[in-house]
Amino acid sequence: MEKRVKFKGLWLPMLLVLPQLLITAIFFFYPAGQAIWQSLFIPDPFGLSMQWVGLGNFEFLLADRYYRASFFTTAVFSILVTVVSMGVALYLAVLADRLVKGSGTYRTLLIWPYAVAPAVAGVLWLFMFNTRVGVVTWYLGLLGYDWNHVLNEGEAMGLVVVASAWGRISYNFLFFLAGLQAIPRSVIEAAAIDGAHFWTRFRTIVFPLLSPTTFFLLVVNIIYSFFETFGVIHTI
Repeated sequence: MEKRVKFKGLWLPMLLVLPQLLITAIFFFYPAGQAIWQSLFIPDPFGLSMQWVGLGNFEFLLADRYYRASFFTTAVFSILVTVVSMGVALYLAVLADRLVKGSGTYRTLLIWPYAVAPAVAGVLWLFMFNTRVGVVTWYLGLLGYDWNHVLNEGEAMGLVVVASAWGRISYNFLFFLAGLQAIPRSVIEAAAIDGAHFWTRFRTIVFPLLSPTTFFLLVVNIIYSFFETFGVIHTI
């Protein structure tokens, strides 16, 4: 059992934490506070003076139907990218954790997409779903489905979501696999001896123990979907 370090006073722990607190305050809290404060004003075209409007900027923004539509589209896109990328990554991590032969090759192939730049990934998916020469489009045509993401907003959203999620699956896969391998095998084996099936073990033991990893990936993927998918969107 590890021994916890105990300090006699509060001065030393506070001094140890002070650098991190200063960095957080200077580079996070101060800019965030400045942004909130400036949002309550309207500057003149030259930036020499500002007029107090209170919450008028927010009222004007929320009253714009185009902004509300774009906000809703962005929220749907973020949720879909996060759910698809994390769901597929968790499924592949479970398969890799149970795989015995060829596990190294399997993991290497799954990691490769993470090294592809977003713009390059967008070009690859655009070629595959091109309305004239796309391979996937050609197969869909054989099945009687006329794919055209240029004219269909639902298909355009689906293509952008799949392309964005594809580039994030490898990242999520690494963390989920590390989390699965950190779970004590004795706990899972004991549940199996008691007669618990795979789904029961996963639902009651494995997934709860993965909750810290899942929460971390949830936050990271939401940030990714908001700020790191412009290359894919602009390319497609």
